Amino acid sequence: MFACLCCIQSAPAIELTELSGAAHGYPALRDLNGKILAEAEFLQWAEGNRLHVRLIYRFKNQRRIEENDVFRQRPEVIQEQYSWRETVNDQVVREFRVNFGTRIATARKRENGELKHWEEKLEIEPGKTFAGFGFSLALQNLRARLLEKELIELKGIGFKPKPAMLAVEISHAGLERMEMAGRIVRGDHFVIHPKVPAIAKFFIHIPDFHIWLANPAPAGFLRWEAPVAEPNDPVVRVDLLSGDGSGPAQPVKR
Repeated sequence: MFACLCCIQSAPAIELTELSGAAHGYPALRDLNGKILAEAEFLQWAEGNRLHVRLIYRFKNQRRIEENDVFRQRPEVIQEQYSWRETVNDQVVREFRVNFGTRIATARKRENGELKHWEEKLEIEPGKTFAGFGFSLALQNLRARLLEKELIELKGIGFKPKPAMLAVEISHAGLERMEMAGRIVRGDHFVIHPKVPAIAKFFIHIPDFHIWLANPAPAGFLRWEAPVAEPNDPVVRVDLLSGDGSGPAQPVKR
C-alpha cells in the first residue's frame, strides 16, 4: 500500500486548477537566520492567456537581481520565458535566460573581469519543464495531487553557470507553521529534489529546493528557500511578508 501511495508519476503537462491574475507585493530576501538581505518587489499581471511575473531584489550595495517569467495558463500551465539578471552598479555580473519555445538556454557570467558566454539547446518538454518562479506556479496547480502523497517528476533548468537540465522529484513534506513578519502563518511544505545521476554525485552537489504555499487554499506563494542562483551560492529565504521576524518552519501538531 505504501509503494502505491508514493509511486513516482511522470507528469503530463500540468492542468490548470488555479487561474492566476494580477498581484503586487513586497516580499523580503533573508538569510536562514531571518536577517533581511534585500528589499524585494513582486509583480504579476495577465495579458490575454499569458501570465507575466517579475521579481526584483534591491541590495544596499548597488547590487540588483531581477527575474522575469512568462507563462501560458490555458488549458495547461506552460512556461515560455525565463530570465534572471544580477548587476552591481548597473554592470552585469550574471545573466541566465531560457526561451522554452526555441529550447535555447544561455548564460553570461563575469569572471576575472571578462564576461563569458554559454549556450545550450536543451530537450525541453513544454508543460513539464520549469525554471525559477515557474516551480511555484507549477506547485499551485499540482497541490491537490501532491497532498494525496503522489511523487511527481518534472524537469528543471539550472545554471552552473553553463545551462543544464535535470529531472526533479517533487513531494509534499507536510503542513508547517512559521513566524513571518511577527505573525504565525501556516503553509504546505513542498520539496523539489534534483535527481543527480549517481556517477555525477561525486562531483556535483545540488541542494533541494523548498517552497511553502499558503494553507488554507487558495495556495499562493508563502516562502522559498534555495541557493540564490547557482548550486554553490548561499541558501537564502524569500518570505511573502517583509516585516520584522522570520523563523524556521516547524511541523504543525495534529
